[in-house]
Amino acid sequence: QVQLVESGGALVQPGESLRLSCEASGFSLRWYSIGWFRQAPGKEREGISCVVIRDGSTYYIDSVKGRFTISGDSGKKRAFLEMTNLKPEDTATYYCPANGGHCGDFFYDPMEYEYWGRGTQVTVSP
Repeated sequence: QVQLVESGGALVQPGESLRLSCEASGFSLRWYSIGWFRQAPGKEREGISCVVIRDGSTYYIDSVKGRFTISGDSGKKRAFLEMTNLKPEDTATYYCPANGGHCGDFFYDPMEYEYWGRGTQVTVSP
């Protein structure tokens, strides 16, 4: 049974950092890519980053480049999203879906991913 479980979300102040974790089970993470998406209330789900586990290639949207770092560890069966200099506009539920291939040019498209977790809440507020 494929499962993806996100954790690490919290309430933080602007400028602070968080590390989100995505635990994968039921499949071999090494052959997948893991994305991070977020969804704020009333807004569409937004793809922000992707990592190809087997070679470490990473992809980001412009708004998080330089602030967020994605990584994956097939041995630990986990992927991570290090978030620094958090802003109120980063407030959202964060998800880590799995893609059984390469991240690709459309890594930000939810349709590229087969499996999804339930998400973890990140709130950035003074």
